[in-house]
Amino acid sequence: MRRQRRHHGTTPRTTRLLGSLLLVMAAGSVMVGAAPAQRESARDTTPVPLDRVIPAPASVDPGGSPYRITEDTRIRVDGSREARRVGEYLADVLRPSTGYRLPVTDHGRGGIRLRIAEGPYGSEGYRLHSGRSGVTLTAAGPAGLFHGVQTLRQLLPAAVEEDSEQPGPWLVAGGTVTDTPRFGWRGAMLDVSRHFFSVDEVKRYIDQIALYKINKLHLHLSDDQGWRIAVDSWPRLATYGGSTEVGGGPGGYYTKADYKEIVRYASSRHLEVVPEIDMPGHTNAALASYADLNCDGVAPPLYTGTKVGFSSLCVGKEITYDFVDDVVRETAALTPGRYLHIGGDEAHSTPHEDFVTFMDRVQPIVAKYGKTVVGWHQLTGAEPAEGALVQYWGLDRTSDAEKERVAEAARNGTGLILSPADRAYLDMKYDKNTPLGLSWAGYVEVRRSYDWDPGTYLPGVPASAVRGVEAPLWTETLSESGELEYMAFPRLPGIAELGWSPAAARDWEDYRVRLAAQAPRWDALGMGYYRSPQVPWS
Repeated sequence: MRRQRRHHGTTPRTTRLLGSLLLVMAAGSVMVGAAPAQRESARDTTPVPLDRVIPAPASVDPGGSPYRITEDTRIRVDGSREARRVGEYLADVLRPSTGYRLPVTDHGRGGIRLRIAEGPYGSEGYRLHSGRSGVTLTAAGPAGLFHGVQTLRQLLPAAVEEDSEQPGPWLVAGGTVTDTPRFGWRGAMLDVSRHFFSVDEVKRYIDQIALYKINKLHLHLSDDQGWRIAVDSWPRLATYGGSTEVGGGPGGYYTKADYKEIVRYASSRHLEVVPEIDMPGHTNAALASYADLNCDGVAPPLYTGTKVGFSSLCVGKEITYDFVDDVVRETAALTPGRYLHIGGDEAHSTPHEDFVTFMDRVQPIVAKYGKTVVGWHQLTGAEPAEGALVQYWGLDRTSDAEKERVAEAARNGTGLILSPADRAYLDMKYDKNTPLGLSWAGYVEVRRSYDWDPGTYLPGVPASAVRGVEAPLWTETLSESGELEYMAFPRLPGIAELGWSPAAARDWEDYRVRLAAQAPRWDALGMGYYRSPQVPWS
């Protein structure tokens, strides 16, 4: 899966994207990616400086001789299974391009050493030391080792990502990186409801976001246009409610085995899956599947448009809470992570009193099955449960009253995840010529998505209440991996840096240079991306 290439054959969806992009190019706009023929033919033998990676490390101390990976290099791990798994992952990255055996072993000296040991790293931090005799990655746990491996990847030439043997040399600059994240929540949301994405497509996205130390995969599993997770006690949710998507395509859903495989794969990349069952609005797929969930007992037709706010579960019916209990119970049982997202946004067809009643009934159900509630920030219109997190998606122009309601909840102990739509929504168009995406929150170029501080973004919110950031990718206009990549890159790495790096490290002029240097890596990985005019691509 890691080596899936860009060219997957020409499908109708691919043709649509390519046709749109050709029109943009003809109009004088920028290109997606760089053709292989445009890559530099000569290999630069200067090691990548330690401070040129994304996200920017907390501390860098350069100096000393570089380490050179050779055919004699071994990946040395301590006796733990966790370190060995990370070592095997690293070997899988390096072997195709270097052509070296790179055995993973707990014997020998030198080489690349992965070590779990106590230290000031937290659960996700690490220390990387490089010198003539080898590279040592030290972390307090496997997540830190994995994040350190992502730094090591970026310190090697971009050709290390190729799936065929390359000439090298494979040099790692000398010195020490000591790194810990600013925030514990660094998320990426993928909407699989408006358009369905296969297990392999989700895995591909997981690999891409893991490169930038994202640690949460928020899956938007239900909406008006499609229900995407099998629920044994309500089987028509998936078989009927999942049978379409925006525009009337075939849709699809994840069996329980499919979902478990996504969770397993995400875990192997140290991402925690956060499933979202959006309610009481955004529920037309469920209402169409079961007439009894409607107040009038009449099931509406399936919906393939893009309007929002017209659907609602029937708050006054007891069967509604039987339904919620079953869905939460079965989804929670499949999800080893701590969180379950209950949506709550754009419930325009649910009267306010009913919304409050609904959330008062539903939040304890989530807790009953061992999960912590996450909801969009409209949850603050009710009473967030103790320990709940709310995800703020408002805009600069959001009313002061709504912002203050969120801030008051934060002051009362509710944690915040920052996803302002006019900064962090990856489905917003870059400019008026962008062939994909929407623009209701405005145009969001690369600098706008990067140049803000989550810790001070909302007035009146104590810094201690901010749990982190998340970059949602809604898919009303996106239906295949290449389209996801075009909208996510190059913006997602910037959101990842806001979540990981110290606030003092945030500098647009420095960042845009580091971002430009990622392009050859994306080319080698077969990723499409938007060549923003704000970035000095080579």
